[in-house]
Amino acid sequence: MSSSRVGLRLAACLLNISEARRKYIVENIAKAALLDKNGKKHPQVSVLNIFSDQDYNRSVITIAASVDKLGVGASPYVMNCNITIDSQDMSAGREIASAIRGSNANGLKGVQAMAFPHEGKIEIACNVESFDDQEAAEISEDFQHVSYSVLGDQFSYVSPHYIEAQVKKLASDWGIGTKGRALVGFTPQECKNCAEYAIKENIGEFWKIRGGVFM
Repeated sequence: MSSSRVGLRLAACLLNISEARRKYIVENIAKAALLDKNGKKHPQVSVLNIFSDQDYNRSVITIAASVDKLGVGASPYVMNCNITIDSQDMSAGREIASAIRGSNANGLKGVQAMAFPHEGKIEIACNVESFDDQEAAEISEDFQHVSYSVLGDQFSYVSPHYIEAQVKKLASDWGIGTKGRALVGFTPQECKNCAEYAIKENIGEFWKIRGGVFM
């Protein structure tokens, strides 16, 4: 992502760790991301969000920084969107996940999906990849996309609302309802807005205040 408002080229990193039940460990890892090798705080780095899943004992930490600070290869933004179906039938969950997967001929472009047991139900967990906007024009108009720009290049991704609608439709074929949708972190535009604000205001631990600023 880019930011003319703070004069930086920004990137986001999703750090996945196998810990969620010991909050202090997760937060210590998040705080460590804000420091350089000498233990001093980076002025152009912010932890935007911490998502912890108690069932799977995993956490996802969203870190934003100038490209120079992260120093990593970059790809178009990936968003996590999970929809819970009101069932414990893994066969149904797997069929639904397979149907919406982008690798399926009739699936959703850029969507990777798997079914997992979660809190007594089945969760359809989706990675939603952004793709070149030119590709969107080649797809059926029935697909609902959200577009955004990075350094003059146009990208699109399938709307979380549309993914939820498709899961709901497929679940109904099994006589199953849905129990809601959850985003792990941000949409691309939300991430950009939060990153610009946090770095401009030098707020390293943005995850602690984000609810009162944007959400």
